[in-house]
Amino acid sequence: MSNQASISRSSEKIFDAVIYTIAALIILIVLYPLIFVVSASFSDPAKVLSGEVWLLPKNITLDAYTNILHNGKIWTGYTNTIIYTVVGTAVNIIMTVLAAYPLSRPDLPGRKLLMVIITLTMFFGGGLIPTYLLVKNLGLLDTMWALIIPGAIATYNLIVMRTYFQTSIPWELQEAAHIDGCSNWRLLLNIILPLSKPILAVMVLFYAVGHWNSYFNALIYMRNEARYPLQLILREILLISQTDAIDGNVGLESKVLLAESIKYAVIMISSLPILIMYPFVQRHFVKGVMIGSIKG
Repeated sequence: MSNQASISRSSEKIFDAVIYTIAALIILIVLYPLIFVVSASFSDPAKVLSGEVWLLPKNITLDAYTNILHNGKIWTGYTNTIIYTVVGTAVNIIMTVLAAYPLSRPDLPGRKLLMVIITLTMFFGGGLIPTYLLVKNLGLLDTMWALIIPGAIATYNLIVMRTYFQTSIPWELQEAAHIDGCSNWRLLLNIILPLSKPILAVMVLFYAVGHWNSYFNALIYMRNEARYPLQLILREILLISQTDAIDGNVGLESKVLLAESIKYAVIMISSLPILIMYPFVQRHFVKGVMIGSIKG
């Protein structure tokens, strides 16, 4: 028995060592690009191009950040993106809840057929040109709603939220509330939503990150630069910097170096708000994803 116990403990130690080694490697793989981008954004671009920067900054400089932040379009883009993200996420959450909750109830007639139809939208879409024509005919071009309404509900998020409602909130609780005279709206607002904080945190993060990082829809539907989101502004700054570096021979080397430095600074400026936001919802995020996507 003692030999078996000893072998078992040795096996467990080997298993733990392998798991910790793999976890450490994954952490390094995930963290290193972020550390490199931060270091490169503060480093002398000549050091970056020569490959001398691989972990810590070299010859720290703020020229790239100064160049970007002195551009008034950046602050306009930040303001627009914050508005689009807040309003868009609110619309997404409201629409997703209003669709997911009825589909989670076993007393909804035809809910299986509805789920099949909804799931098909994950695999088939109308395409870019029909979508553009629809947005144009609705008079949404060059407005905030062109970036929000076409993606008001993400099918995957709807399925995750519906699964959470089905598996984490007992149907018996809802029946008891109905027996006590609770209406459907009151049941949703006073019972279902307070018990759904983890999945709501997950949905807020998913939708907010999507809105914050989105630039393609703005590129298609927006014409007025005053309404451009941050990502589109940063894209233009980066393209202009690279174009300036290519055009002309005067100061060519300095333009190339500045373009290289701006590239990393742009990544940091656009990513910082999401990096700050994530720790506040991380606990709910992990719990909500596990419950909403694995159970059932």
